[in-house]
Amino acid sequence: MEQERKLIGEERRNAILEWLKETDTPLTGSFLAKKAAVSRQVIVQDISLLKAKNEPIIATSQGYVYMAAQHAPEREIEQIIACKHDPARTEEELTLIVDFGVTVKDVIIEHPVYGELTASIRVSTRKQVADFVHHISNTGASYLSELTDGVHLHTLTSYSQKQLDQAIQALDDAGFLIKD
Repeated sequence: MEQERKLIGEERRNAILEWLKETDTPLTGSFLAKKAAVSRQVIVQDISLLKAKNEPIIATSQGYVYMAAQHAPEREIEQIIACKHDPARTEEELTLIVDFGVTVKDVIIEHPVYGELTASIRVSTRKQVADFVHHISNTGASYLSELTDGVHLHTLTSYSQKQLDQAIQALDDAGFLIKD
């Protein structure tokens, strides 16, 4: 990629919005930084400013995504589930869910000091799951659930209640769900 002209302030934030709107795939902070000829930290600050202006930008483990109305159809069904497992079973859990055509929107934990913490995951395919797990491994980061002995929630989304029910049943059969 050739050297880009350094973009300044509002011009840069407008360009970031256009780049995000032009694609359905996540764009990393590093990619956006290179394209705007600024540091990744400048991009992080710009994203924060754009979010403060109510731009529907989501930070995922794969990069930033612009969530235009067409990306969130009204008929999408959401359900929160409670799970518990050790970190070694994370890929198995996420793969099991996406194999039913269900998206894992986020992970939520109840931290004893900070309260509820939510992190966007947004995985819908085996490749996205593998990339997410690989990214955690390569960065040396911990899964949020490690802060709560494996207890966590996931928000699942699907266009089909049947697929959602099947994924939840499969999670239960595999021992991932917390029973009442």
